[in-house]
Amino acid sequence: MAFSEFEIKQIERAAAAFLEVRRPPAGVRHQVDLQVRINEQSIEVIELRPHHSDLSKAVESPTAKAEYVDQGQGWRVYWMPSDLEWHVYEPQPEVQSIEAFFTLVNADENACFFG
Repeated sequence: MAFSEFEIKQIERAAAAFLEVRRPPAGVRHQVDLQVRINEQSIEVIELRPHHSDLSKAVESPTAKAEYVDQGQGWRVYWMPSDLEWHVYEPQPEVQSIEAFFTLVNADENACFFG
């Protein structure tokens, strides 16, 4: 089930607040940038960098993911290590709100999302 229009607006507001704090300064965004992508039932935080051999192309590296739990219990949190598979973020596998997800990712206390 896709997000409702109200939920999308709520996610967009939370994502904008997260990016305001976490996004690199404008002067270096051509080298590294962050983006939030809304999918059917999940949200991904993605790092963007130019491709090493073609600077006009961007390489996307997903760093964090929140998947909505159908029972309305909140959001399941994932991170992507070097094996390029999503893993449940064991220090805190679920959060109650999308704002809590972005707070958790921004804090990155275990250096799982941004190293």
